[in-house]
Formats: sequence, C-alpha cells, structure tokens
Amino acid sequence: MRGSRASAVILMIVVSTFLASGPSSLPAVAGPGDPEPASLVTLSVPDKAAMERLVASGADLTERVRPQADGSVQVDAVLTPSALAGLKSIGVGLAAGTPSAAKKTPSATAAQDQIVIERAVWYKSRDGYFLSVEASSSAGEAAVLTATWTGRRGVTGQVAMVPFVDAGAYMGHQFSTPSPVTAEPQRVTVTSATGGKAEARVREWPDGERPDRQAPGYQKDFVTQYMPPAQLNERIQALHRRYPALTDIIQLPNLTNGYRRHAQALIGTPPGAAIVVTSDAYGSEGGNDVSVELAAPGAPDRPLQVSVNGRQVTVSLATDGSGTPVSTAAQVVAAVNATAGTGVKAAAYRTDPGAGVMAPAAATRLTDSLKAPADVSRAPMRVLALRVGVHRDGSRTGVLAYAQEHAREWVPPLVTVEAAERLLRNYARDPATRKLLQRTDIFIVPTVNPDGANYSFYDFNSQRKNMTNHCPAAQSDPAQRNTWGVDVNRNYAVGSLTDGYFGASANCQSGTYAGPAEHSEPESRNVVWLAQKYRNIRFAMNVHSYGGYFMWPPGAYKLDGRVALPRPTADQEAYFMRSARTIEQAIAAERGTVIWPQQTGPVTDVLYSAAGNSADELWYDHGIYGWDFEVGADLWNSSTRTWEGVGFQPPFEEGHAEAMEFASGLISLVGVASGFRER
Repeated sequence: MRGSRASAVILMIVVSTFLASGPSSLPAVAGPGDPEPASLVTLSVPDKAAMERLVASGADLTERVRPQADGSVQVDAVLTPSALAGLKSIGVGLAAGTPSAAKKTPSATAAQDQIVIERAVWYKSRDGYFLSVEASSSAGEAAVLTATWTGRRGVTGQVAMVPFVDAGAYMGHQFSTPSPVTAEPQRVTVTSATGGKAEARVREWPDGERPDRQAPGYQKDFVTQYMPPAQLNERIQALHRRYPALTDIIQLPNLTNGYRRHAQALIGTPPGAAIVVTSDAYGSEGGNDVSVELAAPGAPDRPLQVSVNGRQVTVSLATDGSGTPVSTAAQVVAAVNATAGTGVKAAAYRTDPGAGVMAPAAATRLTDSLKAPADVSRAPMRVLALRVGVHRDGSRTGVLAYAQEHAREWVPPLVTVEAAERLLRNYARDPATRKLLQRTDIFIVPTVNPDGANYSFYDFNSQRKNMTNHCPAAQSDPAQRNTWGVDVNRNYAVGSLTDGYFGASANCQSGTYAGPAEHSEPESRNVVWLAQKYRNIRFAMNVHSYGGYFMWPPGAYKLDGRVALPRPTADQEAYFMRSARTIEQAIAAERGTVIWPQQTGPVTDVLYSAAGNSADELWYDHGIYGWDFEVGADLWNSSTRTWEGVGFQPPFEEGHAEAMEFASGLISLVGVASGFRER
C-alpha cells in the first residue's frame, strides 16, 4: 500500500507566508529606502510545467497547496507587487476562484488500464460527512478517473479524481480535497475513461485509539493571546516556580544573534548616484547614533575628504574648477572605507558600479529600523526548555516538543504552552495525566527562533527566518532587510542542500535559505544539543503552521530521479501511522477537526522535499521518532461549499481553537510515548 503519499503532487515548494485567514490585496510599491510591502495571496498555476517554473523563480510559497480537478494548482504565497508582476512571464497570476473541471478526452485507441484503490475512507467532522479516495492507474497521470460512492438506502455521488506528479514521478490520483457527502459512504468504485475499474469498502478515518477519559474537574484553556518570546519564556518559568518538584528549566547553550542588526542609511538617488552606509556596531549598541553628511565645500578644486566628529561622519565632496561637486558614488565609498574611525562601512547601491555623481545631502542618521518597544531586549537570546516529569533523570522515555522554527507561526508556541499547563495543572487531580508524568520525561521549547519571532511581532509579520544576515553588501541595503536570515528548518545536516537534496536554497534572500553551512545557526544547534545530551528522547514533535498536516520522515529527496532519504522499515512506518491515527483522534475530539488522510504521512509523500529539516536529523542521526504538525487545517465554508485556509496568524478566536486541539494531540503523543517499548 502506498500509504498516504497523496499530495506530493507539485511540491518541492518553498515555504513562507503570513497572517490572516484569507488572501489580501497587494499594497502599493514602497520607495527605494523601504521594503516593498508583501501580502498573502492565492495564485493560480495552470499546469505542472508552470509549477516547476514557479518553484525555480524563488517565489515565497506556503505549505497550503490545493490541486484542482482541471490539472491546475492553487497555492498561497507571500509576494510583493513587483514579485507578482514578475510571475506573469511564467504564466502564473492571482486566482480568481476555483477553476472548473476541464474535460479530458482519452485517446480512442487507449487500452483499458488497471486501477488499484489504495485508500478509501470517510470521516465525520463538525461540518458533516466527507469522503477521501486515493487510487493509481497503470496509465499513469494521463488516466481520467472518477470515484462513485454509495451509502445506505441508495444514497450515491460522484467525484472527479486529480493526478499527482511530483518531481516527474507519478504518485497516483486522489481528490483535490475531501469531498462532502450526504451520508456515511459504504462502498466506492473508481472507474477510468478507458474502462479500468476497481471497488473497495470505505473505512472510517482516523480510527485511532480514543483519548483517555479525563477526571471531573480536568483543567484546560490556559492561553488567552498570541505571545511574543519574552512572554513565552516567562510563562514556562512561572510554571517551573509553581511546580518545582515536577519541572526544570534548561538553558540551551547557543545564544542567538539577538533581535538586533546594524544601522543603515541609503543616501542619494539609486541606482547610480547612491550609497548604502552601514554601522560597524549594532543599532542598539551605538549604530543608531551615527549620522553621515555629504557636504559641498563651496569652493573650486577641492579634494574628496572624510572627517569624523564624535558620531558624525562628514564627507566633503570633491569639486571641479567651478566648485561643482564631482565625486561619484564609487569614489565616496572608497574614501569612507579608507578612513579610520568612522564606525561605518559604505557600499554602492546593490550591484550598481556607482558611476553617478553624488549630490550634497544633509546629515542622515543611521537606523536599524527595528520597531519593538525598548523593553524588548536586543541582546542575544537564551532559548529555554521546560522539562516536565516525575522522573527527570533519563530513566523514562523522553518526548521533545518544539515550536516556532519559523518566526511567523504564532499558533504553534501556544500549542506547547497549553500542553505544558494541562500536564502540570492536572497532575494532582487526573489519574491519566499523573500516569503520563510518571512514565515520560517531556522537554518543551515554545520558541526555537525568538529573534525572528520578535521581528514578526513588531516589524514584519511575514518573517519566516532568523535575524542573522549572511548576505553580502550588494544584497544588504535597507530596502532588502525583510529578506535576510536563515530558514532554521533547512539548516540541519541530514538530507541537506549541501548533500544535494532538494527543497532549500543557497540564495541568502530566499525564504528557504539553508545558511552558509549545516548547523551554522545557533537555533538548529540548540535542537541538536537536546537530542545529543538527553539520550532518552525517543519522540519529537516539531510544531508548525498552517495547512493541517501530520508528517514524518523521510522529508527530503534529490531532484534527479527523486531519490529520497531511506524510508523507515515496514514495521516503523506502521508504527508512525498507527501513532498518527491515535494522535489525530485526540485532535478531532477537541472540536471535530479531522486531519485529512491525504495529508498524513511521510513529508515527501504528502507535501514536498524539505532539505535539511530537523525531523530528518532527529530520526536518521538519533533514532528519534520525529513528527511534524502543521496546525491550522482548512475550514469548511458551508455557504460556498469550499475549504478555506486560515493563514499563519488567524484571528485569535481561531488561533485559540487550533491551540486547544493540537495541544490535545501533543498530549496524545506523550501518551503514545508512555507505552513505548524499544523495537
């Protein structure tokens, strides 16, 4: 059985995006000194070839990808107006709505194909009954398949199936999204336009073990707002103070860059007659106090000179015989950089040679452009983990839960905090909770990437990466500051970009920039340190958003031949799936949200290749069963009868509901770990 390979389809996608529960309109273009505003939009991609061109373009795409019945794809993306305009040349534009299913006409001489139904399941959510079917045809992606279902008392219906091709490999057919049905389906028949046919009984999904019954007075619902890193850290420290006999605070060893960057100014008129000046010191450490003036001497035949008075740098421009300034941008750059004690470095604007003549300019103060209040620390951050359990000595099975590798994902930290609160506050009153804390050793890291999270909260809510800028001067002017940083979840050492795996970028401005080297970032080194130091950790949950996925290794493949990292053994895959069904049962019990079957499975089967991700390293290097949540499943709109995405930062009412249900799922993972026996 193929398992749940399904929506691998088009994906090799570059991840990113931001808030809100729906696409927003694109804002106006900003001036040369400010970043161009970005918006979350839904793109319509006409076919597989266009999708490959879209990926190659470096567009900032999200995990929420929805194939359509006509062979096109709709995908959410974070784009600036100019980036969107650039996509027109490859045939991609804004989606105007769900495309209608195009009729494919098979060849009159096509032979009858062989159909295999690999999974046919139904589920009941708060919105009614839904059907999901996965099948494959010996004719491959050219097959035109239709699923017909029947229920009790003659109820029936039909759904067109969508072919999935990923990195040139046919993955099978499935529904674009689970299809609403009027009653519980009992049987399904998949037919091909060339005469192939297969039948199967429809089973219930996820059919895992039911959550433990909670004792009267069981407490939950402890998160009341989105929380920036300082509040998250204070929250787990407060839990430690309240429950010292059940917790420890672990200070992870690698300090982050900090919510800080060097101060800058763009002086002049780009491209040719402009320079970028960057402070040697971080803005918060004196760089914001530096100013640069381009002065006209007011006399003929004066040389180019640079002087420093305190934190004021004055560039006296060279003049010709008439007293007119004649210094080019390149000459000003060279003079500033050759003068000792300025406290700044100068560069030409992007890749321009700087041949334009600079005009005099009044003193311009440099700024790091960071907007957080002064009480938000700019210093390197110490990432914290809360260790929970009765026996915190390595003698019990360890479970690691970590969130916010991607800064703009505001709901995942709430999942970890809510789970920690429930485990500790219910220990004294709930026998099931008491058993969990007696049998497991739990490590909770609410925010792996606090610097990026602060930037997302206070400056640019679409921020995905950390705040370490590895870009050269040509890519480091102020208007590009929202593109800097490393994707923490592409910075690990297994199945990495360095090793030739697909799904990360060497471009420092890409949303999936893997960094200059494996483990170059303190954030990834902290996660690995936990796995190395606490050898009893056998389970890990990497909490992300959004889209509603439940995934595990392998998470990366090499594009040429689609050669994936080794699959787990049959027994291990069965354990992953059996555990997933149990955990998804707990998620569904909270408010009826069901994680789609076609979005449950190995990353390379249900999403895309993600080179250098953390779950792969934990599994292949440390033997840790590594899962990934993508919280924020689509919501069913009964009026339009469509599934709608929720975004990274939905209104808190929705974010709260997601935190409640996935905290239940995380606690269910602890339950799975409590019964673990080494296999």
